[in-house]
Amino acid sequence: MHIGVIGAAGGIGSRVVTEALDRGHHVTAFSRDATRIEEDRAHVVWKSVDVLDAASIAAVIPGLDVLISGFQPGNAARDIADTVARSIADPTVYATAARALLKALASHPRTRLIVIGGAGSLEIAPGVVRADSDELLYETLDAIGLPREYAAAVRGHRDALNVLRTSNRLWTYFSPAEDIAPGERTGRFRIGGDQPVLDAEGRSRISMEDAAVALVDEAELPRFVQRRFTIGY
Repeated sequence: MHIGVIGAAGGIGSRVVTEALDRGHHVTAFSRDATRIEEDRAHVVWKSVDVLDAASIAAVIPGLDVLISGFQPGNAARDIADTVARSIADPTVYATAARALLKALASHPRTRLIVIGGAGSLEIAPGVVRADSDELLYETLDAIGLPREYAAAVRGHRDALNVLRTSNRLWTYFSPAEDIAPGERTGRFRIGGDQPVLDAEGRSRISMEDAAVALVDEAELPRFVQRRFTIGY
């Protein structure tokens, strides 16, 4: 397959690139400024793209079977504090990116889109979504060490999912576990839909490496077209 990865220098995106290459796929890796990237692996080409501009995206879609977007404002891989600040300053960027991606796919309707989003829109109890409650959001943000103002960004991810849900394009939304960090590639995890997958201790957690496994699995064998999915141990 030919897989495109937006945010390919990021924490999850870079692991998606590696996972896809290890499985023998061809990858076009997208970054805001691809000229800064040094790459010596085979079967990967770096290109610049503006994920907030539909024309910029449409220009690079031809030839792709699947486009995986791990867009984050700023450079999350190098400066997470800047990304958090930018997300708080303009939480609408996630929905803006979703609309640009869908508009770009209008002229390439057979290309599949997988958007890496947030966990805050998962249903933690029947009818209860963390993104809809300040109290629940603050509890989680306090636990993971993010400022409470980041609640706006969590809701921005939820809004992006709602944008996708109005579309008839071949989209998939991936909500990672609430606790996601660099770790081990085990290839062993459980898959869920709109509710978080919890381990024996009641925690929603996954490594970035296993998130990449799940994303490339979905690229190879689509199970959640026009749907959201999540994973956890």
